[in-house]
Amino acid sequence: MTTGWVLIGLGALVTLLGYTVLDSHERLRAGMKGFGLGHILLGALDMLRPSLRQG
Repeated sequence: MTTGWVLIGLGALVTLLGYTVLDSHERLRAGMKGFGLGHILLGALDMLRPSLRQG
């Protein structure tokens, strides 16, 4: 369960960093936001695994 929270926290941090990158680096901003949001999704899916919910 801890792994899911770590992934969500990492995703939130990277997503927020992506929003703060200068406007001149639009592709970098988009990549960082996508990377962060992907980690948030993976963390949430990791927490929903049946093996973790049963134990």
